[in-house]
Amino acid sequence: MIKLIQIDDSGSGSLIGGTCIGAMRTETKEYYHEIIPIELYRPNIFDNKQYLEHAVEITKSLLNKLSVSKDEEIEVCRGYMFDRARVWLKENGYNHISTSIEDPLQTCVEATFESYTIGLGLPKQFLNYTKYPFHFHRLLRWVYADYENRYPLCKTGWKSWKKYGSLSVTTTYKRLPKSRYRCLKCGLPIEDNSSVKVLKYISNRPNIIYLHEQC
Repeated sequence: MIKLIQIDDSGSGSLIGGTCIGAMRTETKEYYHEIIPIELYRPNIFDNKQYLEHAVEITKSLLNKLSVSKDEEIEVCRGYMFDRARVWLKENGYNHISTSIEDPLQTCVEATFESYTIGLGLPKQFLNYTKYPFHFHRLLRWVYADYENRYPLCKTGWKSWKKYGSLSVTTTYKRLPKSRYRCLKCGLPIEDNSSVKVLKYISNRPNIIYLHEQC
Protein backbone atom coordinates (compact mmCIF):
# COMPACT_ATOMS: atom_id res chain seq x y z
CA MET A 1 0.00 0.00 0.00
CA ILE A 2 1.27 3.47 -0.94
CA LYS A 3 2.35 5.57 2.02
CA LEU A 4 1.17 9.12 1.51
CA ILE A 5 0.16 12.22 3.45
CA GLN A 6 -2.60 14.40 1.98
CA ILE A 7 -3.43 17.98 3.04
CA ASP A 8 -6.56 19.75 1.81
CA ASP A 9 -9.02 22.48 2.76
CA SER A 10 -12.78 22.94 2.58
CA GLY A 11 -14.96 25.98 3.15
CA SER A 12 -12.72 28.76 1.86
CA GLY A 13 -15.44 29.52 -0.70
CA SER A 14 -18.35 29.34 1.75
CA LEU A 15 -19.91 32.57 3.03
CA ILE A 16 -20.67 30.79 6.32
CA GLY A 17 -17.92 29.80 8.74
CA GLY A 18 -14.14 29.76 8.65
CA THR A 19 -12.12 27.21 6.68
CA CYS A 20 -11.43 23.59 7.55
CA ILE A 21 -7.95 22.20 6.93
CA GLY A 22 -7.48 18.45 7.15
CA ALA A 23 -4.61 16.01 6.81
CA MET A 24 -4.65 12.25 6.41
CA ARG A 25 -2.19 9.38 6.36
CA THR A 26 -3.82 7.50 3.49
CA GLU A 27 -2.67 3.96 4.27
CA THR A 28 -4.16 4.05 7.78
CA LYS A 29 -6.90 6.70 7.25
CA GLU A 30 -5.58 8.49 10.33
CA TYR A 31 -7.13 11.95 10.02
CA TYR A 32 -6.96 15.28 11.84
CA HIS A 33 -8.42 18.67 11.13
CA GLU A 34 -8.49 22.21 12.49
CA ILE A 35 -10.56 25.30 11.63
CA ILE A 36 -9.29 28.71 10.56
CA PRO A 37 -11.56 30.90 12.72
CA ILE A 38 -14.16 33.19 11.21
CA GLU A 39 -12.53 36.13 13.02
CA LEU A 40 -9.71 36.08 10.46
CA TYR A 41 -12.28 36.81 7.74
CA ARG A 42 -13.39 40.11 9.26
CA PRO A 43 -12.72 43.44 7.47
CA ASN A 44 -9.11 44.69 7.68
CA ILE A 45 -7.90 41.37 9.16
CA PHE A 46 -9.03 39.57 6.00
CA ASP A 47 -7.25 42.14 3.81
CA ASN A 48 -3.98 41.33 5.60
CA LYS A 49 -4.43 37.63 4.71
CA GLN A 50 -3.70 36.43 8.22
CA TYR A 51 -5.74 33.33 7.40
CA LEU A 52 -2.86 32.20 5.16
CA GLU A 53 -0.41 32.43 8.06
CA HIS A 54 -2.89 30.54 10.24
CA ALA A 55 -2.98 27.84 7.55
CA VAL A 56 0.79 27.46 8.04
CA GLU A 57 0.33 26.97 11.78
CA ILE A 58 -2.41 24.40 11.22
CA THR A 59 -0.25 22.56 8.68
CA LYS A 60 2.55 22.36 11.25
CA SER A 61 0.13 21.09 13.89
CA LEU A 62 -1.41 18.42 11.66
CA LEU A 63 1.98 17.12 10.50
CA ASN A 64 3.01 16.87 14.14
CA LYS A 65 -0.15 14.96 15.05
CA LEU A 66 0.51 12.52 12.21
CA SER A 67 4.22 12.23 13.16
CA VAL A 68 5.25 12.98 9.56
CA SER A 69 8.93 12.59 8.74
CA LYS A 70 10.63 14.75 6.13
CA ASP A 71 11.21 11.84 3.76
CA GLU A 72 7.51 10.92 3.54
CA GLU A 73 5.62 12.01 0.42
CA ILE A 74 3.12 14.80 1.04
CA GLU A 75 0.43 15.94 -1.39
CA VAL A 76 -0.77 19.50 -0.75
CA CYS A 77 -3.79 21.09 -2.37
CA ARG A 78 -2.64 23.53 -5.04
CA GLY A 79 -5.21 26.16 -3.98
CA TYR A 80 -4.29 29.61 -2.66
CA MET A 81 -5.05 28.60 0.94
CA PHE A 82 -1.66 26.86 1.08
CA ASP A 83 0.44 29.54 -0.65
CA ARG A 84 2.45 30.26 2.50
CA ALA A 85 2.29 26.69 3.79
CA ARG A 86 4.00 25.43 0.63
CA VAL A 87 6.80 27.95 1.18
CA TRP A 88 7.19 26.74 4.77
CA LEU A 89 7.26 23.09 3.67
CA LYS A 90 9.98 23.82 1.12
CA GLU A 91 12.06 25.89 3.52
CA ASN A 92 11.89 23.10 6.10
CA GLY A 93 12.85 20.31 3.73
CA TYR A 94 9.58 18.39 3.48
CA ASN A 95 9.03 16.08 0.51
CA HIS A 96 5.88 17.64 -0.92
CA ILE A 97 4.13 18.28 -4.21
CA SER A 98 1.26 20.58 -5.15
CA THR A 99 -1.65 18.77 -6.73
CA SER A 100 -5.42 18.38 -6.87
CA ILE A 101 -6.48 16.40 -3.81
CA GLU A 102 -8.93 13.56 -4.30
CA ASP A 103 -10.17 10.78 -2.03
CA PRO A 104 -9.73 9.52 0.55
CA LEU A 105 -9.11 12.98 2.07
CA GLN A 106 -11.33 15.13 -0.16
CA THR A 107 -14.63 13.57 0.90
CA CYS A 108 -13.52 13.45 4.53
CA VAL A 109 -12.57 17.12 4.82
CA GLU A 110 -15.71 18.24 2.95
CA ALA A 111 -17.87 16.20 5.33
CA THR A 112 -16.03 17.75 8.29
CA PHE A 113 -16.76 21.26 7.02
CA GLU A 114 -20.43 20.43 6.47
CA SER A 115 -20.70 19.10 10.03
CA TYR A 116 -19.01 22.26 11.29
CA THR A 117 -21.50 24.54 9.49
CA ILE A 118 -24.43 22.44 10.75
CA GLY A 119 -23.00 23.03 14.21
CA LEU A 120 -23.17 26.76 13.48
CA GLY A 121 -26.87 26.35 12.77
CA LEU A 122 -27.06 25.80 9.01
CA PRO A 123 -29.89 23.27 8.49
CA LYS A 124 -28.93 19.85 7.13
CA GLN A 125 -31.97 19.86 4.85
CA PHE A 126 -30.83 23.21 3.45
CA LEU A 127 -27.51 21.65 2.46
CA ASN A 128 -29.28 18.66 0.90
CA TYR A 129 -31.62 20.92 -1.07
CA THR A 130 -29.01 23.00 -2.84
CA LYS A 131 -27.10 21.63 -5.82
CA TYR A 132 -23.95 23.37 -4.61
CA PRO A 133 -24.29 23.53 -0.81
CA PHE A 134 -22.27 26.67 -0.24
CA HIS A 135 -23.55 28.85 -3.08
CA PHE A 136 -23.16 32.49 -1.94
CA HIS A 137 -26.62 33.82 -2.77
CA ARG A 138 -28.45 30.79 -1.37
CA LEU A 139 -26.55 31.14 1.89
CA LEU A 140 -27.29 34.86 1.84
CA ARG A 141 -31.02 34.04 1.93
CA TRP A 142 -30.46 31.98 5.08
CA VAL A 143 -28.52 34.86 6.65
CA TYR A 144 -31.21 37.45 5.90
CA ALA A 145 -33.86 35.18 7.43
CA ASP A 146 -32.29 35.88 10.86
CA TYR A 147 -29.81 38.63 10.09
CA GLU A 148 -28.77 39.82 13.54
CA ASN A 149 -27.89 36.31 14.72
CA ARG A 150 -26.38 35.03 11.49
CA TYR A 151 -24.28 37.80 10.00
CA PRO A 152 -21.53 37.17 12.64
CA LEU A 153 -21.13 33.71 11.06
CA CYS A 154 -20.23 35.26 7.69
CA LYS A 155 -16.94 36.09 6.00
CA THR A 156 -17.66 39.80 6.27
CA GLY A 157 -14.28 40.82 4.85
CA TRP A 158 -15.28 39.53 1.41
CA LYS A 159 -15.95 42.06 -1.35
CA SER A 160 -19.17 40.19 -2.09
CA TRP A 161 -20.32 40.72 1.51
CA LYS A 162 -19.52 44.41 1.27
CA LYS A 163 -21.75 44.52 -1.82
CA TYR A 164 -24.63 42.34 -0.61
CA GLY A 165 -24.34 42.21 3.17
CA SER A 166 -26.30 45.35 4.09
CA LEU A 167 -29.22 45.34 1.67
CA SER A 168 -32.55 47.02 2.29
CA VAL A 169 -35.15 44.49 3.42
CA THR A 170 -38.91 45.04 3.46
CA THR A 171 -41.22 43.07 5.76
CA THR A 172 -44.88 42.34 5.05
CA TYR A 173 -47.42 39.72 6.08
CA LYS A 174 -49.75 37.52 4.06
CA ARG A 175 -51.58 34.20 4.09
CA LEU A 176 -50.28 31.26 2.05
CA PRO A 177 -53.15 29.02 0.85
CA LYS A 178 -50.65 26.42 -0.38
CA SER A 179 -47.15 26.01 0.99
CA ARG A 180 -44.13 23.92 0.05
CA TYR A 181 -41.77 26.04 2.12
CA ARG A 182 -39.78 25.68 5.30
CA CYS A 183 -39.25 28.67 7.54
CA LEU A 184 -35.66 29.77 6.97
CA LYS A 185 -35.47 31.04 10.55
CA CYS A 186 -36.66 28.06 12.64
CA GLY A 187 -36.37 25.40 9.93
CA LEU A 188 -39.84 23.92 10.46
CA PRO A 189 -42.37 23.46 7.63
CA ILE A 190 -44.84 26.23 6.86
CA GLU A 191 -48.28 24.66 6.75
CA ASP A 192 -50.95 25.35 4.14
CA ASN A 193 -53.21 28.31 4.88
CA SER A 194 -50.64 29.84 7.26
CA SER A 195 -50.09 33.50 8.04
CA VAL A 196 -46.47 34.23 7.16
CA LYS A 197 -43.90 36.97 7.44
CA VAL A 198 -42.53 37.92 4.02
CA LEU A 199 -39.01 39.37 3.65
CA LYS A 200 -38.03 40.92 0.32
CA TYR A 201 -34.66 42.21 -0.87
CA ILE A 202 -32.74 42.48 -4.12
CA SER A 203 -29.25 41.02 -4.46
CA ASN A 204 -28.27 39.61 -7.86
CA ARG A 205 -32.02 39.15 -8.32
CA PRO A 206 -35.25 39.80 -6.35
CA ASN A 207 -35.56 37.48 -3.33
CA ILE A 208 -38.58 36.51 -1.25
CA ILE A 209 -38.21 34.70 2.07
CA TYR A 210 -41.18 33.21 3.92
CA LEU A 211 -41.06 32.84 7.70
CA HIS A 212 -43.61 31.79 10.26
CA GLU A 213 -45.52 34.85 11.38
CA GLN A 214 -44.14 34.52 14.91
CA CYS A 215 -40.53 33.91 13.79
